Amino acid sequence: MRIKATILVSLLASLGMVIPAMAADSTAAPAAAAAAPAAPAAPQMTGQQLAFDKNKGNCLACHAIPNDPKATAPGNVGPALVGMKERYPDRAKLRAQIWDATVANPKTAMPPMGRNKILTEEEIDLVVDYIDNI
Repeated sequence: MRIKATILVSLLASLGMVIPAMAADSTAAPAAAAAAPAAPAAPQMTGQQLAFDKNKGNCLACHAIPNDPKATAPGNVGPALVGMKERYPDRAKLRAQIWDATVANPKTAMPPMGRNKILTEEEIDLVVDYIDNI
């Protein structure tokens, strides 16, 4: 029975799971019960990277960004992203537009980036920072 318990603890430990009562038993494969090191965190993307990323913001699919030389091959479905501080003097309104453009215009083609969880709240803030400063 002791061998089966040791094998079970080793198996669970290899899967990153430990049963507390068995982990306290010093004879139950102590080396295998050690927790696996955490995976390193992915580097955070910038607002520009998120705006250009086809799997994230993908702003360039619809918008031209003429003041950014890296913004190549833009779309023309949405308005050009220029003079954003003048167009959106209230930064909260710009953020709300990115979070869910259907609130201001129910017939918009712009996907609701926040409501549909295309971007996280932090990512929306980064995109707003980028757009607000171009």
